[in-house]
Amino acid sequence: MLELIDICFSRDNKHILKNINLKIDSKKFVAITGPNGSGKSTLAKIIMGINQPDSGKIIFDGQDITNMGITERAKLGIGFAFQQPVAFKGLTVKDLIEIAAGGPIKLGIACDYLSDVGLCAKEYIDRELNSKLSGGELKRIEIAMLAAKQSNLTIFDEPEAGIDLWSFNSLINVFEKMHNNNSSIIVISHQEKILKISDEIILLEGGQIVDIGTKDVILPKLLNLSKQCKMLDKEVF
Repeated sequence: MLELIDICFSRDNKHILKNINLKIDSKKFVAITGPNGSGKSTLAKIIMGINQPDSGKIIFDGQDITNMGITERAKLGIGFAFQQPVAFKGLTVKDLIEIAAGGPIKLGIACDYLSDVGLCAKEYIDRELNSKLSGGELKRIEIAMLAAKQSNLTIFDEPEAGIDLWSFNSLINVFEKMHNNNSSIIVISHQEKILKISDEIILLEGGQIVDIGTKDVILPKLLNLSKQCKMLDKEVF
């Protein structure tokens, strides 16, 4: 479904990503992890078209999308959740969910998407998307929107940021439901709970892929390395 070929990206004369080669099959749940500054968020933004690579190719469902913008990629079925969600002034939560779904949907269905992310639907369905909503509320609404959109590939950049523990557990359920609906998911995360439900884990370090494999292979390595580095006061993922 998605293939990255020799992707390189630099900013301010600093190499952020170096020769990234990666294939992600359809209907896979892939977690990308690694230390801060390893290039995880940059890689996610390059897949979505927010940043353009200096070199290399991106193939999605057999089509070269390297030079396509965000809107074109969204039309092809790629969705993206930001670390810091954007507020859409003048729109209600229900408006946003219907836009994502591609047209009017029943109130009960819209409410189900909100309930799935840990929000009381009656309190939020008619709320306007503005600065009165907290970052955590906007994050959950954005995730509900992406669930309604049902993209072929959805990218989440550290979705756990700003979300409380109870809502985080709801978030795990949303990911599993989306995955069960045959959507491909890429999640940028440090959270062990997210890594545990993934099909595949990719470890980035210094802008390069240093390890990749199933969770059964990679997660024990990461946990063992994390224990060792905590003793040395270093960060692994």
